[in-house]
Amino acid sequence: MQKESNWNASAVHPSVLPLFSPFSIGRLTLPNRIVMAPMTRSFSPNGMPGPDVAQYYRRRAENGVGLIITEGTVINHPSSADDPNVPQFYGPALEGWSSVVEQVHAAGGLIFPQLWHVGMARRVGSPPNPESLPIGPSGIDLSGNQVTAPMTESDILSVIEAFAQAAADAKRLGFDGIEIHGAHGYLIDQFFWKQTNRRSDRYGGQSFEGRTRFAAEIIRAVRNAIGPDFPIALRISQWKTSNYTAKLTETPEQLASFLEPLTAAGVDIYHCSTRRYWEPEFEGSDLNLAGWVKALTGRPTVIVGSVGLNEELMRSFSPGHVAQVTRLDGLIERLERNEFDLVAVGRSLLADPEWTMKIRNGRFDELKPFTIEALRTLY
Repeated sequence: MQKESNWNASAVHPSVLPLFSPFSIGRLTLPNRIVMAPMTRSFSPNGMPGPDVAQYYRRRAENGVGLIITEGTVINHPSSADDPNVPQFYGPALEGWSSVVEQVHAAGGLIFPQLWHVGMARRVGSPPNPESLPIGPSGIDLSGNQVTAPMTESDILSVIEAFAQAAADAKRLGFDGIEIHGAHGYLIDQFFWKQTNRRSDRYGGQSFEGRTRFAAEIIRAVRNAIGPDFPIALRISQWKTSNYTAKLTETPEQLASFLEPLTAAGVDIYHCSTRRYWEPEFEGSDLNLAGWVKALTGRPTVIVGSVGLNEELMRSFSPGHVAQVTRLDGLIERLERNEFDLVAVGRSLLADPEWTMKIRNGRFDELKPFTIEALRTLY
């Protein structure tokens, strides 16, 4: 299914033509290769996304983003969130998400919610449920401290069921697919990473088969809840918010072993988070993470990491700093080589909702640079 967009259909600038070719994920056809990356905004008081959230996403759809992936939305589990203003994806909040879908579709856009559980990234006593302890595979936080008891199999089952219910609700509300957040040191990634997963049962151990079992069971439960034709994206990363140099895998062979159970479980597309998309993932090859994942699995991939900017994430968050806009020539070359299929854009789209249209029309000198001020409003 392809939704018709109502945005200006003027000619595409020759330098960015590859970004504006359609792409299909199963029965879903995206009008171009540009994805709005999920970015936590914390503008949903008490977890409820309001009309301002719906308009925020609609503005990007009106300006031609091929696919919007929402900010992380927390599943129905008492310790899934660590911020009361992060949107929930259960209960009364679903009414707000229904409005978001309606607004994005009215503008001709496509949208996935990102489903999230923060796990041990949550501190003891954090709102919105301060009485609920953080949970993780071994109860170890990202600094290696023992904070709580390891998750029981009952705990694991309850989280799996919550992900599946959220996915079913997403389909019922009219979303076009879902993304599962398995990156950056949050709950699913805590099972992947041997530093935070010290279990000796079937959900841990030295093998990737054990450490990916939790994620694979979530994916299978989600697939059972939504049927065969609703796309499932999985966001993965090597780096963590607490450790930029962390590695789940050190070699292509290890990466293949890591990915195999996840692909078999039913991932349709991998969203591969890097800090700088142009950096190679392993020695001896220019391929970035998305390139390796596509080569090893045969599944479509999304690349993300400083697209349109000349520097990595955290430096651009310094007060008074202006992230310099850069051309996309190197990115386009990689896309033309089929290294990856889609390009997720974060800070550039956050600062400038017209970024996609300006790129399409060759209005590069009109692009707005990212500054920390963009985080203070929901524009």
